[in-house]
Amino acid sequence: VQLVESGGGLVQAGGSLRLSCAASGRTFGGYSMGWFRQAPGKEREFVAVIHWSGGVTYYADSVKGRFTISRDNAKNTVYLQMNSLKPEDTAVYYCGSTYSRSTYSSSWFDHRAYDYWGQGTQVTVSS
Repeated sequence: VQLVESGGGLVQAGGSLRLSCAASGRTFGGYSMGWFRQAPGKEREFVAVIHWSGGVTYYADSVKGRFTISRDNAKNTVYLQMNSLKPEDTAVYYCGSTYSRSTYSSSWFDHRAYDYWGQGTQVTVSS
């Protein structure tokens, strides 16, 4: 499985970006997809996750109400719409996949549970 992120960039505080993560190499079905981010000197942290059906999503408290995760299984792509960006959102954003048929798993919030990762895309928010 290959995951390729895109859409990062430099934006002013209050602005928006839309990240995309395109998957290839195997069927997208059955895989929950998560977005994580990692700032310099910090651990990779959970941002958002979406169930393979697209009907269940969870968000970190720090992004709730500002970010929206979605997926298009026909295009094997997951998105992260980021609005009202803050300087503290600055990080490398990664998408990952984890096989899960259940509608909830506590492992979704742990980057160690993910099988595949993209190369990451840099998001920089200036104040």
